[in-house]
Amino acid sequence: MTRRRRDRPAPAGTVRRFTRAETWVHRTLNTLMAVCVFTAACLYLPPLAEIVGRRRLVVTVHEWSGILLPVPLVLGLASRAYRADTRRLGRFFPHDWTWLRIAVRRRRRDSRYAGKFNAGQKLYAAFAVGAILIMMGTGLIMWFPRLTPLLWRTGATFVHDWLALLVAAVITGHVWLASSDPEARRGLRTGRVSHWWARREHPLWHTGPPAPAAPEPPAPSVSSPTPTPPPAAPASPAPGATSRGTDDADTR
Repeated sequence: MTRRRRDRPAPAGTVRRFTRAETWVHRTLNTLMAVCVFTAACLYLPPLAEIVGRRRLVVTVHEWSGILLPVPLVLGLASRAYRADTRRLGRFFPHDWTWLRIAVRRRRRDSRYAGKFNAGQKLYAAFAVGAILIMMGTGLIMWFPRLTPLLWRTGATFVHDWLALLVAAVITGHVWLASSDPEARRGLRTGRVSHWWARREHPLWHTGPPAPAAPEPPAPSVSSPTPTPPPAAPASPAPGATSRGTDDADTR
């Protein structure tokens, strides 16, 4: 006997930003990354290592949590929404370059040029995936030192240690930005955000329902046909006016 899941109605004034599969991937990846960072701190900071102790166990937990980092990313590919978001994160559009130029030159973020993910979030996602692959590769060389020459082990240790510091700094900035926006945290926790927040922070992300179709004109009467008037000449646009279509959101 299977238990049917009750479909809860969506809260009024909200829009779905992430599915359950996407929130699961994010939470699992966060947990594994937190374990990696904490165990790394226990291995490299003597005061913390003395408090925790059991160095061999800490090393084992660090190794396996690092190896498991790509697993939630791969399992998430079974979700259609997750695959769609990975495509969004992996593509840069003209408005993303505009967002970056404004962020670099004016030291501020301009939400007018943000789709579902702004350019900063896309860069962070690319950095995170690349860092995971590099850390896992260098970690495997350090885990099995007899399989590689000394020069490889020395280089892997150097890259692994310094990249770990960079990853810790970037994650700290990521968490700080997320903690300053309660609505963004709500989206990661529940998968839903307010319509006003989506329009303000991600205006190029089309979240509204499709526009209603125009009503069809009534059919002409058969008994009393009316002559068709000649087509009117198109009116000339006013000076300075431009035609706007549905794609104008990408060029604002």
